[in-house]
Amino acid sequence: MKILVPVKRVVDYAVKIRVANGKVDTASVKHSMNPFDEIAVEQAIRLKEAKKATEILTVSIGNAKAQETLRTALAMGADKALHVDTGDVETLPLQRNCERRWRLDYTCNMKKEESGKWKDGKLGIDLRVRSRFKCNRCCRKRKSDHEVTAETLTPSNGTQVAKILRAIVDKEKPDLVILGKQAIDDDANQTGQMLAGLLGWPQATFASKVEVAADNKKVTVVREIDGGLETVSCAVPAIITADLRLNEPRYATLPNIMKAKKKPLEKTTPKDLGVDFVGKLTTLLVEEPPKRAGGVKVESVDELISKLKEKGLI
Repeated sequence: MKILVPVKRVVDYAVKIRVANGKVDTASVKHSMNPFDEIAVEQAIRLKEAKKATEILTVSIGNAKAQETLRTALAMGADKALHVDTGDVETLPLQRNCERRWRLDYTCNMKKEESGKWKDGKLGIDLRVRSRFKCNRCCRKRKSDHEVTAETLTPSNGTQVAKILRAIVDKEKPDLVILGKQAIDDDANQTGQMLAGLLGWPQATFASKVEVAADNKKVTVVREIDGGLETVSCAVPAIITADLRLNEPRYATLPNIMKAKKKPLEKTTPKDLGVDFVGKLTTLLVEEPPKRAGGVKVESVDELISKLKEKGLI
């Protein structure tokens, strides 16, 4: 049995998130593997140790720094890794400037080519014509051949990630895909379900226990639901999303970290996989939750009831 485990690089769970200029400040903060993906990697390793799996392939989608996350998975016990390099597409968010116009939140360096089209000299991205979009830095004028579209530069979302994973599944032919139920940066909880829909495979989400049949043709999963626990059985191939109580991931030892450097890590791009890595969602604004007001001490029950009445709570 071959197992595919997608992993994501996120801001470390122990880091206090800071919001600056309407977006999360990710500069100079510690990043690590998504905790739910760590659980998925651990489960795949345990299945291999139980002689239920023969190979573990881990994959990560992102810029060059995603390779650090893949090396962690390899140090834990994965056999090989695949990096889908998206370049800087994830670092080009669009933010609303006013009701009718948008601006790009990156330094632009425009130049006009012989073909008459404008191209960003720094990033080499073709800029399509769209009248309601414009470059923020290099030109303040509304110039039809000097404008950009959200479709060109909007960051990806779960749909694009699921499409890339589908292309990898079609190529690698795994028997089981185990991934975290959600990423702690966006809490979307949708990639596993979307991947199952695209592949037409059965899915068992929020897994707290996984058992593979002796013939490797069926997997039994105990799911965590609001009412308690639900046990489901799926035919292989299948999609499983890991919940928090599935297992406790192991620490990568120093010898395994050194061995991971010699394990194969292949590199590809969304284009090579035939996927247009362009999302349809735009994050307009990120805000911190309001600070909690201080409490008030009361001397008696009557005073407590009076305060609650003042607040309109009773």
